Amino acid sequence: MRLWLFDILACPICKHYPLKLYIFSYQADEDKFKQYLKDYNENTFNYENQDILEISQDVEDKILIKDDIVIEKKPLIKYLKDILNSIEELEHIEDLSPYEISKNCLSIAREKIFERLNDFSQKSNLDNMESIIPELIFLNKLKIDAEIESGILFCTECNRWFPIIDTIPRMLPDEYREKEKEIEFLKSKKDILHEEFFNLDLKPFNL
Repeated sequence: MRLWLFDILACPICKHYPLKLYIFSYQADEDKFKQYLKDYNENTFNYENQDILEISQDVEDKILIKDDIVIEKKPLIKYLKDILNSIEELEHIEDLSPYEISKNCLSIAREKIFERLNDFSQKSNLDNMESIIPELIFLNKLKIDAEIESGILFCTECNRWFPIIDTIPRMLPDEYREKEKEIEFLKSKKDILHEEFFNLDLKPFNL
């Protein structure tokens, strides 16, 4: 499961949105996150040779943009609003993986990049959008490229939890869930998750 998917997932039972995401591990190794950070800090993203951002102009010479997060081409101000909303979804993610570098990347996106893009969106003149391209590419890399191998999606409204196993979120109705298999999964994460989590009235089953 990629972080971008979390932007649109709601509880399949009570329809609550947003969910909470606990990340236990990533499919990628730490080097991938190190590269994201290195490219961003050194501003080595090459816009001309990338296929993430697609920028054009309409008949009135207004900037239109889309990427792998905002997949429909939109005027820049509307695009930035959607990107900022996507960054805000990161507030509902808790990275419990052993990677400190992935936690750092999420923190940079939540704070530094959000502030940078928000400040830019408030300007009366948005012509100099080249200045925010490193932030946009970094965010796309983090949300689209990094895949979660193991985790839990949790609904704070109905207390249902859904495991992410082998990159796949298992969001089935209660009657179709594999109790024994999922209990074993939950047991295997007992030392990673906070004790408060297990004190909740978890559904459809708890330890």
